[in-house]
Amino acid sequence: MDEPTIETSGFVSAPMEIEPQWIDHNGHLNLAYYHVLFDRGVDELFERFGIGPHRAAESSATTFAAESHVVYRREVKPGSIVRVASQIIAFDERRIHVFQRLFHAEGWCAATLEGLILSVDLSGPKVAPFPPDIAGRLAAVAAEHAHLPRPEDAGRAIAMRPKRAP
Repeated sequence: MDEPTIETSGFVSAPMEIEPQWIDHNGHLNLAYYHVLFDRGVDELFERFGIGPHRAAESSATTFAAESHVVYRREVKPGSIVRVASQIIAFDERRIHVFQRLFHAEGWCAATLEGLILSVDLSGPKVAPFPPDIAGRLAAVAAEHAHLPRPEDAGRAIAMRPKRAP
């Protein structure tokens, strides 16, 4: 299978610059900040649905992350510019299954995140169906992403693979 590109990976965020305080003692992006970048990227996508800080402030509808799995593929160095591509894999009335790729400005994929996001009614708080307006916009974006190939790493489990013979 061909390596996915930013153009074939769904909704693409605005460019983001790696902040100097995010660099760890190994001279590359600390693992915690990959999550920050993925979160910022999905927040941009969620704005298309009408989910975001303003929605939570105006109503009791928001989202919570339920699960995520990150694969670190290449180091991201200080001063790098990155973008996050987010693809809706599946959704139902209460959940979104999303696959994200962190692309370096040079075009290579630095990391992936697969996540499960829940619709939450903050008055509980409790998992609840998406409000109808958000569900409709979510369905439209999911339809846009339906033609994209399913990411090869989607559903991947953590496992120690046997060593290859020399």
